[in-house]
Amino acid sequence: MRAIGLEDILGRERYGQTRDTVRRRVIDHKRTRRITVGDQVTLVFEDRATVWYQTQEMLWVEHITDLDAIREELQVYNELLPSRDELAATLLIEIANQERMREQFQRLLGLDRHVHLEVGGRRITASFEGGRQTDDKISAVQYVRFPLDAAAGEALRGGSEVAIVIDHPNYRARTALPEPARASIVEPFFDPTLADAALRRVRDGN
Repeated sequence: MRAIGLEDILGRERYGQTRDTVRRRVIDHKRTRRITVGDQVTLVFEDRATVWYQTQEMLWVEHITDLDAIREELQVYNELLPSRDELAATLLIEIANQERMREQFQRLLGLDRHVHLEVGGRRITASFEGGRQTDDKISAVQYVRFPLDAAAGEALRGGSEVAIVIDHPNYRARTALPEPARASIVEPFFDPTLADAALRRVRDGN
């Protein structure tokens, strides 16, 4: 997926004028890319629109206007984009019971070995970004990637059901992607221009 470039970034004044509208568009865009698996785990699949928004928000909040500093932020956030042979997502662990939060997080240690993409009768185990889990601690935000070989790509192209499966000993759940989610997540894998179009809709409203 093509990286976000300087040419995609809105200047601070223009972004400030459209920020509320952009936020509503992003929420709507993410709705079909947000997959809840069980009652505590959600994956938001990343694309050019979601990464562009995160970059713009960081530039806005941190008052970053220097071009070199903007390039540095772009380099950081572009790492979230999927490559040409994978899907990428931000995984969120959402625990409502504040009093039992530490206990619940402890129960999910080792989650990085138990999240899979299921397609065409095959399970593809997620690759988790390093540094976000230790033997006794797990972050609520994880970055995951699902590498897709030729067989998985053919299964996706052929319309096979796609599901997210978690088979952790303390957390088992499976969610099949509904068709709107499948289209939003899978189709740009084969046609990158769809990711460009999604960014234009979020940024410019067209």
